[in-house]
Amino acid sequence: MQEKVEGLVQWLKDQIEETGVKGLMVGVSGGIDSAVVANLIKRAAPDSSLGVMMPCNSNPQDLEHAQKVVDAAGIDSLTVDLSMTHNTMFTEITSQLRQEDILNPDQQQLADANLRARLRMSTLYAIAANHQYLVVGTDNAAEWYTGYFTKFGDGGVDLVPLVHQTKGEVRELAKVLGVPDEIINKAPSAGLWEGQTDENEMGTSYDIIDKYLKGEEIPAKDKEIIEKMHHRTAHKRKIAAAPDKF
Repeated sequence: MQEKVEGLVQWLKDQIEETGVKGLMVGVSGGIDSAVVANLIKRAAPDSSLGVMMPCNSNPQDLEHAQKVVDAAGIDSLTVDLSMTHNTMFTEITSQLRQEDILNPDQQQLADANLRARLRMSTLYAIAANHQYLVVGTDNAAEWYTGYFTKFGDGGVDLVPLVHQTKGEVRELAKVLGVPDEIINKAPSAGLWEGQTDENEMGTSYDIIDKYLKGEEIPAKDKEIIEKMHHRTAHKRKIAAAPDKF
């Protein structure tokens, strides 16, 4: 794992050199994936790395965990509370849909969650423009394969250093990097609504997905869930579709 850390850090350094940017930044959620990335970019760009915490009507514990992550990593940090922005925007959108009698209540939770993720993306890029930094994503191999990320939200980034690392490998990286045990052992959650956890939402576990990605045998019902998610979210892993030139 130490060799893997060194390889990822060097790759990040190469991206800085190749693009000519001044540094790297990541949105720090208080979860293990962003904790690992925060540590990696701090090592790659010790004096020009930034962790951005963006509470958005979030569980207060998420911000506490995010602060522990940046403190442990020793990375510069910034907090931008998006709660009021989100409330204003989502309320106005919902109000207009309701006035036109076209509001779909069944889709409100998903629309709300995706808006939060996209507000965070916009915030990161506004700060990145100010600093002339690249935005580094946190998606691991399991999330990337299943499409468990918001298109143009947490999936809207410049670099994805963890995209070939299983969730289990991310945990091992976290241990090598000195991420606090409290962060390593917490239930994975995007923090998009009260009580939300990744595994409950997906209907399978990261351990099972990791086994699938390694080619190991898994229960048929889990295989079906994983493959459905992969096919359904193929569009997320591609640039915008275009017709052939006429």
